[in-house]
Amino acid sequence: MIEVVSFAKSYGSSGGEHAVRELSFTVAPSDILGLVGPNGAGKTTTLRALAGILRPTSGQIRIGGFDVVKEPVRAKRLLALVPDTPNPYEMLTVREHLEFARLAYSVDDGRDPDELLARFELDGKRDELCGSLSRGMRQKLAICCALLHRPAALLLDEPLTGLDPHGTRVMRDAIAAAAAEGTAIVVSSHQLELVERVCTRVLLVKKGRKIVEGTLDEIRAFAALGAGATLEEVFFRLIDAAGQEAGAS
Repeated sequence: MIEVVSFAKSYGSSGGEHAVRELSFTVAPSDILGLVGPNGAGKTTTLRALAGILRPTSGQIRIGGFDVVKEPVRAKRLLALVPDTPNPYEMLTVREHLEFARLAYSVDDGRDPDELLARFELDGKRDELCGSLSRGMRQKLAICCALLHRPAALLLDEPLTGLDPHGTRVMRDAIAAAAAEGTAIVVSSHQLELVERVCTRVLLVKKGRKIVEGTLDEIRAFAALGAGATLEEVFFRLIDAAGQEAGAS
């Protein structure tokens, strides 16, 4: 469903500032890929390019077989992005914002908005202005809007931002449920426990380069760690090793 082939993104007038370098990966239906790495690794840049917000400097990105640059409308109809800091229209009510999303996506037979509001515990806020919502509630509203049209590809950037423990569980359950329905999901998060609990594969990047990709067991083996090692332990082992290699070169 999601295909990334030799994706690179550079900034600056001379293209000398590389945010992402030659990144390739795929995400199949029902697969949940955890995109992890330190600050400045290129995670958000990658998600924005997947969503068609940023244009690749080189390489190809396809959603459902549609190139996000050459066929942006057809590609974007298949996906939804939840950014790390959602900014809903503050003068719309929660229910009006969902209706706006329904119209924007041209949804005729999507999810029931009232069911989504109830699932994310926003049904008591349906008539309140979005500008009055807490950060966690804005995050919940953003995922409601994203799920409304049953996206084939779902992109989540720090989905637990502002959520309390109960909201965190609801979000985890929603991610798992979407995958069970066949959605291909990419989760970018510094919350390594979330990635470890919900993702089927992990892609570790540093300074825009892929360090390793695979199941948790596979990347444990790559890091020469035992079966009981946590993703946090794997993360630091591999990031430190990548830093030593870069220093030696």
